[in-house]
Amino acid sequence: MSQAMLQVKTASKHFLGLKAVDEVSLLVHPGEIVSIIGPNGAGKTTFFNLLTGQLAPTSGEVLFEGQAINHLPPHARARLGMGRTFQISKPLIALTALENVMIGAFLRDAPLSVARDKAMAVLEKVGLARLAMRRAGDLTLSERRRLEVARALALQPKIMLLDEVMAGLNQSEVGQAIELLQGLHAQGLTFLIIEHNLKVVRAFSERVVVLDRGRHIAEGSADDILNSPAVIQAYLGDGHMGKGGTDVQPISTGARP
Repeated sequence: MSQAMLQVKTASKHFLGLKAVDEVSLLVHPGEIVSIIGPNGAGKTTFFNLLTGQLAPTSGEVLFEGQAINHLPPHARARLGMGRTFQISKPLIALTALENVMIGAFLRDAPLSVARDKAMAVLEKVGLARLAMRRAGDLTLSERRRLEVARALALQPKIMLLDEVMAGLNQSEVGQAIELLQGLHAQGLTFLIIEHNLKVVRAFSERVVVLDRGRHIAEGSADDILNSPAVIQAYLGDGHMGKGGTDVQPISTGARP
């Protein structure tokens, strides 16, 4: 197998006595789609923040294409090829959709005309070209989610880290979002995704990692993970074990990288 694009070695983040992320390790190889799931408070977004530089790990190491990046700020990691969306979309609401995406494009294309052309191409790719001149504050939730993806794509990333990019969307909009991301994946983009919609995880992911209370508790294929009693227990508690026709044995978490 090729060298890992993203490697995390026993990363931890402590806030006083709280272990928000507790010795989590992970490998993501080029071309993969990996989902991270877990109950609320499992440490998923904090883990993303360690990867993209919003937080520094208390211990452990993050590597991108073999290079240690713990010391790099978010913009330097973006320049290496890491794109990221956030759980709550926060576009610059007074600017147009096009201007929002141009800000990302400036990372690699400083001339105004070039950045504008690149931004328009990205808006076309995510289905927002017709809304290029609309203020971001006037977009619907679904359109804002697409704009969030567009802003990350404008960075020309090698890997996209998506934090609940489908939250709040209806069934039709979720289907459209999956189609968009599958198209981007077919073009060679690698994905690491936090997602609460387990139907989406089953349809979309090649490999699933489960976090609970900051720890890596399971990893495997979507079908195995979503039928695992250990995972059901993490989400629903002991009183729900065995519901939903689950009768498989708990999976092994396997050796961590």
